[in-house]
This record gives sequence, C-alpha cells and structure tokens, in this order.
Amino acid sequence: MRNNSLLRVLALATCTLWFGACDWFTDFKQQPSVHTWGEFSADSAELKGFRGQPAGSVGTNGTLVSIYQVSNSPLPLTVDSMSALPNPVAVDDRSLLNGRKYFQINCAVCHGEAGDANTPMKQLNPMFGFPPSLLTDQAKGRSDGYIWGMMRNGRGLMPPYNRIEEADRWDVVNYVRGLQGRYPVTVGPVGRPGETGDKLPGVTRLGPTVPAAYFHPVVVSRAARAGGEAKQAEIKP
Repeated sequence: MRNNSLLRVLALATCTLWFGACDWFTDFKQQPSVHTWGEFSADSAELKGFRGQPAGSVGTNGTLVSIYQVSNSPLPLTVDSMSALPNPVAVDDRSLLNGRKYFQINCAVCHGEAGDANTPMKQLNPMFGFPPSLLTDQAKGRSDGYIWGMMRNGRGLMPPYNRIEEADRWDVVNYVRGLQGRYPVTVGPVGRPGETGDKLPGVTRLGPTVPAAYFHPVVVSRAARAGGEAKQAEIKP
C-alpha cells in the first residue's frame, strides 16, 4: 500500500510538471494581449488588427480629424470648418482607381456614375432627382477638405459616409475632381454586381494597430508641457 501511494504521488507530480510546461493549460498569466504599438501579425504581406475599433476611437498613429476635434454633427458650420484641410494624397493611378471603386459603390446611386446626378432613380421618376450634381460651378468651387468633410459628417439629406476610411476618402475626392474635368478618369463601376476580388476596395487599413499611412501623430514633449510651451514633435514611422 505504501509503495502504491508513493507511485501515485510520483505520477501526479510528473503529470503536473509535464502539463505545466505546455500551453494547453493556463492560469491566465500567459495570454494574448495588446501592447502599446503592438502588431497582431508580423507577416510582411499584411498587418492585421486585433479587432475592429469602437466608435469614436483613434488609431495608433492618430487620425486627421478625430471626433474630439470636430464633431460628427451634420451641420453646415461643422462641415465648413474642415474646408481648409489640405489633401495629402497625390493624384495617381492608384488613387483614382481606389476613388472610383468607392464612388461607384457609395456615391453613384445618388450623384450618378458621371457625377451629373442623372441616376436610374431620376430616370424612373424625376421626383427622385433631388441629389445635386457634382459638376456645377458651386461644386467645382468647393475645396478638397470640404468634400472630404461632407463624406465624414454628411449634411442635409446626405448621410455620413464615414465607413469610407480617411485615406480612402481623399481618393474619392481626387476621383470627383476628375469627374469635374481636372484630369481624365474612367466613368462607371469597375466590376459588375456580385464580382469581388480586385473589383472591390481592399480590407480596412485603419485599425487599433494599423495606422493611416499618410499621417504621423504629433505629441507635446514633456519639457514643453513643463514649461507651458506647446512645442510639438513629429514621430517618424
């Protein structure tokens, strides 16, 4: 009996040590966690965020206009306050193609594939022709920042299109400028309904761990805060 008890104790101790060295069991001392500036994946092809960010949150590298700076209220003065925002995205083939994808999916239903407000709804019933044309002199005179802010906040009967991320919204602005005649662009959807792959915009690029590619955060140094001076330093990627 004494030998059997001793064997059972030794077997239990061996199992405890063996299982304790495995990751199959955990006391939550070791578990997946989100660290500051952390990345979910180090794959060279893609950086994946941990989860979708909550409403009103700010990405790791900040955001061009966060909700605490300018509200999401669809009021004229709120939208006008973003008129001076400079467009940081160059007009190139990548930007125009991406802007075309987003425009034809989200905007063409009301503003028309060519931006002239001649939509199938209007052709079916002129009463549905209330969305404005983007080819008027008034629309052409709007700044890039204003158009960008209209997509962010919406205004009047236009709902906000904040589901189009910040950098992609600038691509839409560039595409709209092309529709207005500043440079040649292709009119119409990239693919037919139901087609996927490269016919649609890509996955989200702005998440808790994936910063916007065109924006670097600005921080106030400790020394400046101590001295009461608002000196700012740019963080390089």
